[in-house]
Amino acid sequence: MKQLGKISVALVLVMFATSCADKNSPNYQFMPNMYEPVGYETYQGVDNGLFPDGTEALLPPEGTISRGYMPYGFENTPEGKELARLNKSPLDSLKQEENLAKGAELYAIYCAVCHGPKGDGQGNLVKREKILGVPSYDDVARDITVGTTYHTIYYGLNSMGSYASQFASEEEMWQVSEYVMKLKEDLTK
Repeated sequence: MKQLGKISVALVLVMFATSCADKNSPNYQFMPNMYEPVGYETYQGVDNGLFPDGTEALLPPEGTISRGYMPYGFENTPEGKELARLNKSPLDSLKQEENLAKGAELYAIYCAVCHGPKGDGQGNLVKREKILGVPSYDDVARDITVGTTYHTIYYGLNSMGSYASQFASEEEMWQVSEYVMKLKEDLTK
């Protein structure tokens, strides 16, 4: 009987403690610095004495480019695309098999869903009629070169948007462009 009394008193105390708890406010926090980080505002104007007006950083000098980035020399115009037609691939011709293998892998990820695995314009989305009007690479009216293919990947064309942000580097875009030319060659045989 004494055990039952002790258990019931303990149960009442536990129920009393839990009924008074507010579910909207947290309990005690151990090491609150880990739960509540100190937020710093970007460019909050702490005067460090390095730059004028208490700024944290300055704009880059005029005419400079980021490391590892080379600007594309042709504009997104029909004239720019015609100028790009004469542009040759800068990839090493001795590593052509490696470049085509990497280009095939990237083509399967980004391009084949619309253009088809053979480049015949019969990709999965075209077969399901989600996208219409994807031409084949062997179409006589489309006089594509490796330069125009790169230009199209870089800027996009018609309903195809730019894929430049999808690729990790310019080298990958050139690899896909070379693979597209191989597909065109295979289709025209």
